[in-house]
Amino acid sequence: MSLTNIIALRYLFSKKSHNAINLISAIAVGGIVVATAAMVCTLSVFNGFRDLIGSLYTTFDPQIVVVPSTGKYAPEDDMVLQKVQLHPAVAASSATLEQNALILFRGHPLVVYIKGVDKNFEKVTAIRSILVNPKRKPFVLSAAGVEYGVLGQGLAQQIGTLDFEQLQICAPRDGERINLANPIESFSVQDLHSSGMAFNVNQRKYDESYILTSKTFAEDLFEKPGQLSRLELKLKPDADLQAVKEELRHIVGNRYKVLDRMEQQADVFNIMNVEKLIAYVFLTFIVLIACFNIISSLSMLIIEKRDDAETLRHLGLTHSRIRGIFVREGMFISTLGAVLGLALGGGLCWLQQEYGLIQFGSGQNFIIPAYPVSVHLTDIALILATVIGVGFLSVWIPVQVLTKRLLQ
Repeated sequence: MSLTNIIALRYLFSKKSHNAINLISAIAVGGIVVATAAMVCTLSVFNGFRDLIGSLYTTFDPQIVVVPSTGKYAPEDDMVLQKVQLHPAVAASSATLEQNALILFRGHPLVVYIKGVDKNFEKVTAIRSILVNPKRKPFVLSAAGVEYGVLGQGLAQQIGTLDFEQLQICAPRDGERINLANPIESFSVQDLHSSGMAFNVNQRKYDESYILTSKTFAEDLFEKPGQLSRLELKLKPDADLQAVKEELRHIVGNRYKVLDRMEQQADVFNIMNVEKLIAYVFLTFIVLIACFNIISSLSMLIIEKRDDAETLRHLGLTHSRIRGIFVREGMFISTLGAVLGLALGGGLCWLQQEYGLIQFGSGQNFIIPAYPVSVHLTDIALILATVIGVGFLSVWIPVQVLTKRLLQ
C-alpha cells in the first residue's frame, strides 16, 4: 500500500480533535449508504417486474419466431422455412396464421385477433398451463368438421360466458372495396363454436382480444390457404438460444426476421428499460447530493491537518501527493458508504424475496402478493462504479481548490 493510502486511512479512522469532523464524516457515509441501498432496491424491483412479465409471456410466446420481413404472409411450404424446421437445435415448430377480425355476438360487433394454430402449438408453447377449463374438456380446436375457439379470459368476460355456443367471425377480403349496397359480400364470414374454456396470460394484449382456433379455420376465414404469418419454434433444452438465433438468421437471410421472446415484445421491454434508466439517473443525482457532505468533512479535515501537511512537505512529499491524501480520503468515504449500502440494499432485497415485506395491498387480485425483486450482478457492479465515480468527481475539484487556499 502506498504512503498516500496509508495516511488517508489513518485520517479516516483516527480520532479528530473536533468531534464535528467525525460526525460530518459519519453523516456523509450514512447518506451514501442510504442512497446506494435505495439504488439497489429500486433497480432490483425493476428487474423483478421485468422477470415477472417475461415469465408470463413464456407461456404464450415461443422461444423463437420467424416472420416475413415484408408483407404479412409467406408460403407454408417455403424451402427456407423447411430448412429452419430441420435445424438440429429445433425440437418442435408450429405454423400460425394471425389477423384482425370482427365478431358479432348478440348484435354487438367487437374487434378481435384471430390466431390460427396447427397441432404442434401445444409442443411449442405452454398453452395447457394457462387454460381456464372449468368443465375439464380436452384442448381441441378442430374435430369432425367443427371448428372451436378458445378465447382470452378478458374477452370471454366481455362476451359474458365461456359457453357462447357459436360466434360469427367476419374478416374483410383483401383488395375489395366495401359494397355499400350489400356490405356482407365484402367480408369472409365463418362460424366458430365454443370450446368451453379460455386462456389467461395475465396480459391485456392477449387476454382481452385473442381467440385461439385451428389454422384451417383461419385459412378459410382470411382466404389464405397454405399461408402462414409466423413460424414458431421451440428449441432443445441444451440449445444455445443466441447461437441458434444467429444461425437461423444466416439461413433465412433478408426474407425473414428471427425474433426471440424479448424481441417479440420489444415495445414492452424497451419501455421498462427506459423507466429503469430514468430511475438510475435520478438516483445518481441523489448519490451526488449525498456526496456533498464529504466536501464539508474534507474541508474541516484539511484545516485540522495543516501542521501535518507542513511536516510532510518538509519530509519531501510534493504538494500534489499531499493533495492526493485528501482525495483518497474522500474516495475511501464514498467506497465505504457504497459497500455498506450494497450490503444493506442486498439484505433488504433478500428479506423482500423471502418474506414479502412490502405487499401490493388487500382487496384486489394481483398475480403475486408482494413486490418482486431480482438482484443482478451487473447492476451491483454498475452501482458500485457509479457511487465511487460520483464520489471521486464530487471531491476532486473541491480538494484542488481547498488545498491551494489552506495549505500554501
